[in-house]
Order: sequence, then structure tokens, then C-alpha cells
Amino acid sequence: MAHAVKFYETGGPDVLRYEPVELASPGAGEVRVRHTAIGLNFIDTYHRSGLYPVPLPSGLGMEAAGRVVAVGPGVQGFVEGDRVAYGTGPLGAYATEANRPAATLMRIPEGVEDSVAAAVMLKGMTAGYLLTMTRPIQKGDTVLVHAAAGGTGLLMVQWAKHLGARVLGVVGSEEKAALAAAHGCDEIILRGRDALVERVRSLTDGAGVPVVYDSVGRATFQASLDCLAPRGMLVSFGNASGPAPAIEPAMLAAKGSLYITRPTLVHYTRDRHELETLAGAVLRLVADGTLQVRVKQKFALSEIAAAHRALEAAETLGATVLEP
Repeated sequence: MAHAVKFYETGGPDVLRYEPVELASPGAGEVRVRHTAIGLNFIDTYHRSGLYPVPLPSGLGMEAAGRVVAVGPGVQGFVEGDRVAYGTGPLGAYATEANRPAATLMRIPEGVEDSVAAAVMLKGMTAGYLLTMTRPIQKGDTVLVHAAAGGTGLLMVQWAKHLGARVLGVVGSEEKAALAAAHGCDEIILRGRDALVERVRSLTDGAGVPVVYDSVGRATFQASLDCLAPRGMLVSFGNASGPAPAIEPAMLAAKGSLYITRPTLVHYTRDRHELETLAGAVLRLVADGTLQVRVKQKFALSEIAAAHRALEAAETLGATVLEP
């Protein structure tokens, strides 16, 4: 019998329940995927905690890889046995098997392991749209990336270097500093040791950076603004420390006619063409070695509460996958 993680109320990791589920046959436009690896992402904690409200009871998880084991009516392009991965909604990736809309799936290229595909789809597409669409990186840009040793951060470092940028990365420990440097980060800023704004100004001859990519939220929001050059952009795309605070628009003028955006992946994958373009780019860069994906932690799906605790306590390095 299939098993899935569900939650019936919002809260901490202990609200998560690993339980048996009955799956109907795939409906029109759906395929059933037997998961081999499942991605763990910060957005999962936002759904669980209620920061991003979802109807309850609910499944959880947006990213996984596996094999097609059944195909519903009207599905074209997928057959039983295909290796596939996905990184967008609907929720429900935390499961041994799941019926998924065929329109959300991508075939996994030869040479890309299932665990890597499960770890890179959502995080890779996030890195891709941030760096090539939200604020497109130009060769020679200097960019600041928070949480540079996290799953998304490491991909952003590598992709930004691929685009010709100089990357300043903020990390939380010496171990994470070494990991970010090994993935191409040009300058490391250690949280708690280095004064962020002063260090960024020093590294840019006082100018500041044209863009900051901030997945941390409340704890770094003000400092991120203060790192920007005039007409720079703060790309706030996460809430690891809590939601970013409200601001007065006039403050942006006072600090140099700054821009702030709060993007989300769903608005960059609105149809199949957009999804194929973005996910296809991610998988190609992984397949050709441009993006190195390091799965540093693995948890059994039944140990999901422990996985969430480790993620929220910043005890993980790089990518983490759940094993069904």
C-alpha cells in the first residue's frame, strides 16, 4: 500500500503524519509516479507552519523523481517505465506513490540520477528564473547571494558564475564557507563574524551591488537593502527567518531609488512552454556538468519530522532528499 505524509493542522514538525493512503486510478491527464527520491525544501515548512496557507487536511512537498507506473486517459508523451521528475504543485510529493498532472512532469536525462533530479527541480528552477528572468545577470555583475551553501544557494552560485558574474556569498559557518567556495563563490561573508554591509562595501570599493538575492527574510532584509548600489534590486524570495517587514516606499528613494521584488516560481511556470523552457535548462546544465548537485543528507520519508527540524535549524548542507 502507498504511504504519504499529511498534516491536519498547522504547526511545527510534529504535526506531520506518515500514514497509508488509497490511490484511485490516474484520472484524465494524470500519471501515477512511484517515487524513488523526494526533495526537501524550505517552502515545505512554510506550508506546514501556515505561513503559506493551504486547505486542510493536506499533503506536502513539491519536488520528486521516480518512474511512471500507470497512465490516465488522454495522456500523451509519457508511458509506463519513463523516468520523470517534477518541481511544482500540486502538493503531495511526500509520498511513496502519487497521481500527478502529466503537464507538470519532465523526463530525466540519461546520466542524471533520480536523487539528483529530485534535489534539483524546484531549487534549480528557482535559481534559473531568479538569475535569468527576475533580474537577469549580465557578464561582469557582482551579486550577493544569501544562504550560499544551501540547496538553492549552491545552484545560484554555480549558475551565476556560468553567466559571468562575480559572486559574494553569505554563509553561517566555516564548513558552509568551504562548501560555497568549492562551488565557485568568489568571496565568502561569514554571518556572525563579518559585518555584512561593511564587508560588501569594502569588496565593491564602496559602490554596493546591483542585486541581492535574499532567501532569509526578516533577519537580513534591512542589511540587504543597505548593500545595494543606487537603482539596485533586492530580490526577496524566501522567509527562513520569518517574513520580511513592511516598508515605506519613500525609504527606497532615500537609499538610492532602489527596487524590491517578491517573486515566486508559479508565476514563471504558468504554462507547459514556460515549464519546459526553465526545467529543460536546469536538466541540461546538470547533465553537462555545469551545475553540480551535492545530496548531502538523506532521511527516510517516515522520518519527515526530523528532516524538517534539521532544515529549520540550519543543520543541513547543500541538498537533502527523502527516501520513500
